[in-house]
Amino acid sequence: MTDKRANVVVDASQNQGELSHNWTYIGYDEINYTYTPEGKALLGKFGDLQDQPYYVRAHHLLCTGNCHGFYKWGSTNAYLEDEAGNPGYDWTFVDLVFDTLLENHCKPFVELGFMPQDLVDAERYDSEKNQTYRTYGWACPPKDYDKWYELIFRLVEHCKARYGQQEIASWYWELWNEPDLDYYWKGSLDEFNKLYDYTVAAVKAACPEARVGGPGTTNPVHGNKSAQYLDGFLKHCASGTNYYTGQKGTPLDFVSFHVKGGGYRADPLHRKQNPPSVKQILSHTQNGYEIISRYPGFKELECVLSEIDPDGWAAGGAWDNANLNFRNTEYYPSFVATAFHKVSRFAKEKNWDLKLLSWAFLFVGERCFEGTRSFSTQGIDKAIFNLFKIYAQMGAQQVSLESSLAKNPLAYSDLWGKGETADIAGMATLADERLAILLYNHHDNWDDAGQYEIELEIKHLPFKKQLLSLKHYRIDATHSNAYAEWLRQAKPMYPSAEQADTMKEKSGLELLEPPQTLTLHKGGLVLTFTMPVHSLSLLLVE
Repeated sequence: MTDKRANVVVDASQNQGELSHNWTYIGYDEINYTYTPEGKALLGKFGDLQDQPYYVRAHHLLCTGNCHGFYKWGSTNAYLEDEAGNPGYDWTFVDLVFDTLLENHCKPFVELGFMPQDLVDAERYDSEKNQTYRTYGWACPPKDYDKWYELIFRLVEHCKARYGQQEIASWYWELWNEPDLDYYWKGSLDEFNKLYDYTVAAVKAACPEARVGGPGTTNPVHGNKSAQYLDGFLKHCASGTNYYTGQKGTPLDFVSFHVKGGGYRADPLHRKQNPPSVKQILSHTQNGYEIISRYPGFKELECVLSEIDPDGWAAGGAWDNANLNFRNTEYYPSFVATAFHKVSRFAKEKNWDLKLLSWAFLFVGERCFEGTRSFSTQGIDKAIFNLFKIYAQMGAQQVSLESSLAKNPLAYSDLWGKGETADIAGMATLADERLAILLYNHHDNWDDAGQYEIELEIKHLPFKKQLLSLKHYRIDATHSNAYAEWLRQAKPMYPSAEQADTMKEKSGLELLEPPQTLTLHKGGLVLTFTMPVHSLSLLLVE
């Protein structure tokens, strides 16, 4: 028995324009994980999706250390000074990172940060207060903005020589990360604007065609510091005095900011907390759009949500806070699919060029299904990765999809839609006599359960043949979900090779039922099936 019903209508005659494949962006803190065997394997899987190249953003590109990654840290030693203060440049690890991305059919989303140890303004921190470079200095402004300019210029010049001007002009060059947070930036807004002016001047001097932008600030809530920072940065770019040229304004090729659906911290008691909120993500995205729209011309720029995620602590896991276990489950892809769909629909209504970057990758050496925000664990792909396999099956021409249970999260009386039925909606594309339909069934309440009966009517298929093939793929608690197999095997922290192989067999995108042959009736089809809460379906009709 089912307790709810949704009527979904796909009208293949209603062309809704191009579907932007705006989800092909990922990122992570630990830049040195890029070229590890695990990192290469996962990047190769993204490269093989082939809907279009994935852009990859990573922190710590310019940091000083031992060039070995661990949670929330990395380094390349790209910049070091000798005892006389003369700069030296070493691109060995930068090359290793960028080479790995390109070899796996991905592209760099270059985050220009953080401050190299020998460039830090040492007066900014106090060693007596344990404010070392590792704990504090990397987030400080430079002691010499001209040396920072030269570092960025040489970096871009080196990349141009190694990869070609046309290639690096297709990359993104973003300054810093979350400068509105004291953890990431110890300077003022004015000092950040100055750093941006010197940065964009250096990048453009080396490659005039390069795309440069920022500021990568956090959730803009009306009146909060993050919103003020985003607004202040844009105002400076639009009409402020350029710190490098002395002229009015600063070039800006794209805008970036971040949105998260919630936040969790370590809790040894593992107390139950509220789930992430799609409403929060949609609301804060709209706030960002409103701020950008205050400046003529800027809302026509591409905007990258260079981190858009259910929550904000990627390296934390279920051992830190049991609430984070949702990342192992089917809840994670159902949340992301819903949030991405809502913000993309808003962007399309506003004719706003919006891109979406998932801040997730992998963590080398973690326990199996640690609960970190990652696409794979010990080489076993999680349910979330299968969402991106579904995305890769979507075509370019969008057609109408209407659902009787589609929700507007902004109409919820609270952040999570408590008391509401699940949100059942999706999108459809048509190309080369192939209809692709993505449906999601989501509720922010991660404890919500139950089945919904779906009646899917497909109208006005322009296919020449009457006999059609139907393939129905599913992500839920038992399909396309290696976590269920891990539970069945009693949750081994370090599975044997045989156990891991069994989990990997369940980690791919799985059919809900065997492929069917159907007959068109008056240009249409009617299909019925059930969807549990926190599930996704991909239906391919061709």
